Amino acid sequence: MPYDPRLVQPMRDEMVRMGARELTTVAEVDAAMGDPKGTMLVVVNSVCGCAAGAARPALALALTHPTRPQQVVTVFAGQDTDATARARQFFADYAPSSPSMALFRDGEVVHFVHRHMIEGHSPQDIAKGLTAAFDKYCATTAV
Repeated sequence: MPYDPRLVQPMRDEMVRMGARELTTVAEVDAAMGDPKGTMLVVVNSVCGCAAGAARPALALALTHPTRPQQVVTVFAGQDTDATARARQFFADYAPSSPSMALFRDGEVVHFVHRHMIEGHSPQDIAKGLTAAFDKYCATTAV
């Protein structure tokens, strides 16, 4: 059963303030993922403590980096279950994990951050890994 929308709204708002576009339906996921050109970061958001204490703060830090993906989108595990399941189909080679982040370049996953890479790690360390991936895969498509 999905979480109470009132509970997750501040977590959704935090992602939007960072510049992420919410994908709440299968159709929105398909539309976003339908054009594989360029770079896109797909963030599977969650209500868990490691999302609040590490993943979202790390993403906020990483998105201040001058080289970033052209698009940042987010689905919310436990809330928008159909959209989350559809997004995960695009990175099905990786075990489902919440939170998690998949960096795509021209439709291919080039970097993936599992929950176990978030739990117990500081936002600064996670952001460092993200920005290294941004430099490696997004440099020619910096925004």
